[in-house]
Amino acid sequence: CKCNFISFIFLSLGTGSNILSALQDLFWLLKSKVEKQLQIISVLQWVLTFLIMGIACTLILMYILCTDCWAIAALYLAWLVFDWNTPKKGGRRSQWVRNWAIWRYFRDYFPIRLVKTHNLLTTRNYIFGYHPHGIMGLGAFCNFSTEATGIGQKFPGIRPYLATLAGNFRMPILRDYLMSGGICPVNRDSIDYILSKNGSGNAIIIVVGGAAESLNCTPGKNSVTLKNRKGFVKLALRHGADLVPVYSFGENEVYKQVIFEEGSWGRWVQKKFQKHIGFAPCIFHGRGLFSSNTWGLLPYSKPITTVVGEPITIPKIDNPSQKDVDFYHSIYVDSLIKLFDKYKSKFGLPETEVLEVN
Repeated sequence: CKCNFISFIFLSLGTGSNILSALQDLFWLLKSKVEKQLQIISVLQWVLTFLIMGIACTLILMYILCTDCWAIAALYLAWLVFDWNTPKKGGRRSQWVRNWAIWRYFRDYFPIRLVKTHNLLTTRNYIFGYHPHGIMGLGAFCNFSTEATGIGQKFPGIRPYLATLAGNFRMPILRDYLMSGGICPVNRDSIDYILSKNGSGNAIIIVVGGAAESLNCTPGKNSVTLKNRKGFVKLALRHGADLVPVYSFGENEVYKQVIFEEGSWGRWVQKKFQKHIGFAPCIFHGRGLFSSNTWGLLPYSKPITTVVGEPITIPKIDNPSQKDVDFYHSIYVDSLIKLFDKYKSKFGLPETEVLEVN
């Protein structure tokens, strides 16, 4: 009643419609700004998780052990020992965490979109080859470790497991956070368990190019490290899991990186880290927290579109020969190139763009 009375007064004065229109515009403007800030916060928390959460949680746990609250840390460490092998046995996913509203803000910041091209049978298991790695694999995380882009609705009955460095699961707290999203270690024990002892309808997402590919990620470049990456094909043959090529258009656009040429001291250092630690230190930057015109850790808000291709039927061969591996690897490479060529013009690339396979 009060709102109607106020509106009546404004209309009686002959300026009511203009004032109400201005108030509505102000409301939507404020709402838009709030949503943008929430998007920035959601992406920032993931970037910090990716970069420092493991080390930070380890240091905090060590500090607590030296305080009067040492019993809390001791209980967690005891639990950690008891729960140590859980990541190798499919982890401990949480649909509640996967459905957090923060992931929808994360999705809308870029935005990120998942495109389905074919149905997947729940009676089969799958290995998704994700390309390219990018700096942080933002598309892989959003699409397969959250429900923000609707993977559960697009592929009903399929359980996605995003595989990442096994070292992450030795970090306290971080390991539990990763497992809640359905993330698992990218090692043989974990993959063997999911594909052989966890029923059917499982899809393991492997970022095939790994750390080596991340060293070549830069805006405007579409290249994948794949020619000599055949381990995932051998795993697929051993378990009879179908291979699915996945290409994420825009993954390389969200960060700018300093690329060191082959033979330079910078590339030598990166390769040494990659060989002995498992990841390659990249020198990169995005935008600043308060302005897109400054440098910072936030990725640029460029669209990322992840296209899930047609599954390649793989037979089960307990001891596949190198000839078998090479044959299905060549089929996979051809399928990935065809997927790229089919969708490149739809997502902003010229028809002349060629996917570089290294």
